[in-house]
Amino acid sequence: MRVQAFMFYGCAVFFLATDVVYWLWSNDWTGTTALALAVGLAGLIGFYVHFTVRRLERANAGPLYEDDPEGEIADAAGELGFFSPHSWWPLFVALSATAVALGVVFGWWLVILGAAAAILTSVGLVFEYYRGHFAH
Repeated sequence: MRVQAFMFYGCAVFFLATDVVYWLWSNDWTGTTALALAVGLAGLIGFYVHFTVRRLERANAGPLYEDDPEGEIADAAGELGFFSPHSWWPLFVALSATAVALGVVFGWWLVILGAAAAILTSVGLVFEYYRGHFAH
């Protein structure tokens, strides 16, 4: 995965060079700012991936299986995590976030209602498996 980190670093360098050229030729602050934000975003993702891989390599006492040139596909076998197959909560969280965004356009009262709904639906999403039939 270290290759992915350096790919994002390369994107950040490319966006930086493009940003400088764009600024010198166009004098457009909107596009220059957008490209500067792209530099920051690519650098941030590269930084996160780079240091997450370093932490995982220390935990595994060696390179990850995808970085091993002698690695086999079977080395990646095993449980990757738990993914909820039937949850409706992400839909409700998205609807409440939509209400907050539309509230900025139509009125602050909708922002307050959407924020309250976002808090309630986020709590529902986080604690979904702590009660009822699916409790652990």
